[in-house]
Formats: sequence, structure tokens, C-alpha cells
Amino acid sequence: MAIDTEKLSGAESLRKTRTYGKVRCHNPSCMERLQPPAGADHIKCPTCGMEYRIYWVNPNLPRIRGPVWDVNRKLAEDKLASINKSKSKKAAKKGGD
Repeated sequence: MAIDTEKLSGAESLRKTRTYGKVRCHNPSCMERLQPPAGADHIKCPTCGMEYRIYWVNPNLPRIRGPVWDVNRKLAEDKLASINKSKSKKAAKKGGD
């Protein structure tokens, strides 16, 4: 039996998976990793379109400060309108049968 010389504690093994300089999208259905340019104060998720305000703990460590409400509200309203439109089409089609 070989001796395992690379025994790592739980914290040490997790340290290998850390990604500095990146944040995750806070949209639960997205959770995309985002890498803002150094010093940026906003970042937009390319996957879902949500936009967030960024602050920098230090020059290499960004954190999400919060959403940009007017952008995210418009995305939510557009999604709701498309859902309502598809529901009304289904109801009209069902009523016409």
C-alpha cells in the first residue's frame, strides 16, 4: 500500500477550487461565473442579461453590491409580458377549438 503524502484537510482541498477575480450571477436559474474588468463598477451577465453593481474589496477581489434595478425590472417585465402573451394565445386557441 502506497503512503499518501498529499493528504489535505477539507479547507486545503477547497482552496484549490477558489476563483479570485470572479463573481457568480445571483439569478438562481443562471449562476454563471462573471469576471469583471479591473476597477469596473457594473457587470452584465451575458447568459441571462441581469446587471449588477460591483465593489472591490481589494484590486483583485470583486464582490456584487446589488442589482441594477431599472435593468433587471425591465427584464422581469418583458419576461412576464411574454408569459402572459403565450397564455392568452393558448386560451384563445383552446376556446376556438
